[in-house]
Amino acid sequence: MKEFWSSRIRALEPYTPGEQPRDRKWIKLNTNENPYPPSPRALEAVRAAAEAGLRLYPDPEASALREALAEFHGRKPEEVFVGNGSDEILAFCFQAFFGPEQPVVFPDITYSFYPVYAGLFGVPFRQIPLNEDFTLPVERFLGDNGGVVFPNPNAPTGIALPLAEVERIASGNPRAVVVIDEAYVDFGAESAAACLDRHPNLLVARTFSKSRALAGLRVGYALGSANLIAALNCVKNSFNSYTLDRVALAAAEASVRDRAYFEERRREVMATRTRTAARLEALGFEVCPSCANFLFVRHPDYGGKALYEGLRERGILVRRWDQRRVQDHLRITVGSEADMDALMDALSALTTRR
Repeated sequence: MKEFWSSRIRALEPYTPGEQPRDRKWIKLNTNENPYPPSPRALEAVRAAAEAGLRLYPDPEASALREALAEFHGRKPEEVFVGNGSDEILAFCFQAFFGPEQPVVFPDITYSFYPVYAGLFGVPFRQIPLNEDFTLPVERFLGDNGGVVFPNPNAPTGIALPLAEVERIASGNPRAVVVIDEAYVDFGAESAAACLDRHPNLLVARTFSKSRALAGLRVGYALGSANLIAALNCVKNSFNSYTLDRVALAAAEASVRDRAYFEERRREVMATRTRTAARLEALGFEVCPSCANFLFVRHPDYGGKALYEGLRERGILVRRWDQRRVQDHLRITVGSEADMDALMDALSALTTRR
C-alpha cells in the first residue's frame, strides 16, 4: 500500500544493500568491508573528537580534511569535495550534472545504485551492455549522452579500465560530465585523478569505506575542477550543509595523514586476493581479473545459487544477483587469511562430487 506516497517514488525500486545479519556469527564476505582495522591514528582521533566539541556543529566546509586530501592527491582544496560516503556524493552528482534532456549512460552490469538515483531524480538513463568478457565497450560511451558514470574498477566484476581508455571517454564527451566511481581503485587500478587537469569534465568519486576501513563512519570525497566542485557544493548546501560529523571528519583526516599504514594494509589485501584467486582457479573456478578487494567468480559445473546457499548454510555470506548474465557468479570479498581458508574449505566441500 502506497497511500500518500509521492508519484515520483511509487514505482521506484530502491537499492538493496548487502545483508548485515545479527542472528549468529558469520564470516561476512558480502559487502567488501576491509578485514583490517582502521589506522590507529584514526581511532585515536575518534576518541579525541568524541570527548570534546560534540555539542557544536562540525565544520560545514570540512576544511582540515579537504586540505589533507588535497595534499595527498596533489590538488588544491577547492578541487576537493567531501560528503557522507561516496553514495551521497554520487547522488549529488546525479542532481548537479545530469538532467532530463539526455540520458546518462552506465554499464548494464555495475553498481545497482545508479538506476535508483536516475529514477529518484528524474534522469533518463541508458544501460550499455558490457562485452562478453565483462570489459567496458569504450566506443559505446563516446558521445550521444547527457553524462557518463561507471566504477573503475567495475563492481561487481572487479575489472579495471586502463587510464588511457578513461581519458578516451572523457575526451569523447566534451559537453557532458564523466563521473568515475573509484571506490576500489586503491587495490590495484589507476586513478583518473592523474588526468583531471586535462579534462575539465571529469570527476572522480572515492570512499574511505574500503581501503581505509572506515565504512562505519560514512566518509567519501570527490576530486575535480573547481567548477565541478562548486556545483556539488551548490547541491549540498541546498540540502544539508553539515553532511559530516566531527568524529568522521577527525578520523578521516588522521587516516589520510597515516600514509604508511594505508599502504601496508592495501598491499596485504592485494596479496590475499592473489593467493585466493589462485586457489579458486585450482578448484575449477573461473575468476575475473580483479583490481578490487573482491573476486567475481563462477564454476562451470555448479550453479551460483546452489553455491551461494551452500556457503550460507556453512555460515559464510557472499553476494549474488539474479540478473541473467551473472546469475551463476558470486562476488566474494577478500577477507582475512582465516576467512579465506574457511571459504576455500567450504567451496572444496561443495564442489567435490561424491
